[in-house]
Amino acid sequence: MAETDSRSALDAYFNAGFDEHAAVAAATRRALATPFARLVELAADLLGAGGKILFFGNGGSAADAQHLAAELAVRMDRDRPAIAALALTTDSSILTAIGNDLGFDTVFARQIEALGRPGDMALALTTSGTSRNVVLGLETARRLDLVPAAFAGKGGGDLVGLADPVLVVPSDNTPRVQEMHITLGQLFCGALEQRLGLV
Repeated sequence: MAETDSRSALDAYFNAGFDEHAAVAAATRRALATPFARLVELAADLLGAGGKILFFGNGGSAADAQHLAAELAVRMDRDRPAIAALALTTDSSILTAIGNDLGFDTVFARQIEALGRPGDMALALTTSGTSRNVVLGLETARRLDLVPAAFAGKGGGDLVGLADPVLVVPSDNTPRVQEMHITLGQLFCGALEQRLGLV
């Protein structure tokens, strides 16, 4: 009996997760088509002019930043010319030096100062929109005339009015927001390939 109850609870959890995912995906699709198109157009224009995209975020969002930078710099489905993109979450020497010498709050801002140029895009990924290092990174991007863009959730937090465009997933559930971020990110990469005429 206990085993049956355990399986029943597991099935309920499994199905509820998929139901919530589907609901958030549908809401995201309805809410973000226009800001998504604007993000793609801005990115395509700056890449066409010789700019690059700097991805960054914390935790799972750091992994997504690396994933998306790789999709652009290497390839998605087929061979094509490289797209200039990198993640600010990968160099352990830089990350630990900044954290130790300047403080972890500046871990992205310092790299944007070093690597960003006017006309580049700084694209943050954050579920909360309140991480201090992400906010400082985008503030630095604005100050240096980069395009400060973001994927967020939970209402956008401190990124509303700071990142532009900001794609705010309409959910307060961190796992569901992260699922939408990687979906939006994959669509972003694929749309860029098409918009740049590379596939």
